[in-house]
Amino acid sequence: MMAMTIGGYDPSGGAGILNDIKTFHALGVYGTAVITVLTAQNSRRVEDIEPVSTNFIQKQIETVLEDIPIRFAKTGMLYSSENVRVVSEKIVEHDLNLVVDPVMVAGCGSLLSVEGYTESVKKYLLPNAVLATPNINEAEMLSGIKIDCVDDAVAAAFEIGKICDVIVTGGHLNGENVFFNGTIKIINDELIESVNTHGTGCSYSAAITAGLAQDIDLLQSIKMAGEFVKESVINGEWGTLNQFHNPISK
Repeated sequence: MMAMTIGGYDPSGGAGILNDIKTFHALGVYGTAVITVLTAQNSRRVEDIEPVSTNFIQKQIETVLEDIPIRFAKTGMLYSSENVRVVSEKIVEHDLNLVVDPVMVAGCGSLLSVEGYTESVKKYLLPNAVLATPNINEAEMLSGIKIDCVDDAVAAAFEIGKICDVIVTGGHLNGENVFFNGTIKIINDELIESVNTHGTGCSYSAAITAGLAQDIDLLQSIKMAGEFVKESVINGEWGTLNQFHNPISK
């Protein structure tokens, strides 16, 4: 089984494509990766961002898919509207099943996108996705709805769900994830008190993608991903996750 991650490079290994590849591998999926931005960051802060040209992003995708038969992909940090558009074009061209982690703001508060990015994600990326996995901050930006409680997250999920299936992740909602795929379902995950949380959103969306690549249905892939991330947080170190400790298998 194979999958592709399209996103940013975190040299600390805690988030972005390095996290995704670790997650794919831990769950028995061969991972390929397309870099959209280089970052200088660790588990506490983002120091700098260096975008990759859209032309080179396109070349990376084309070259990998020329050789490797990939059906499932996920996006992370795309950074700019131009990157969103070129990635969306390639997703459609190659008929990839896409999970979108709409990375916009880092956990430390640093902006991970530029002006116009949110609208581009809604216009170009989400219509071609099988699932979006926003946290509450990202769900607010995508829906225009302020989220202070689960009912607000439900309203936001309905709004985003007009475009594609969505799960509003519950890290700031006492572990209550709001899943919408025509109807609302609340998926309760145990909330772990830990400092080892850098990269949880990346690992969660990558684990869902890995499940789908193994022909596990969407709801079960979501539940598996929740368990996987919980174990990774519990066994993490240095402010980030440990994707290889007792990985959840099919």
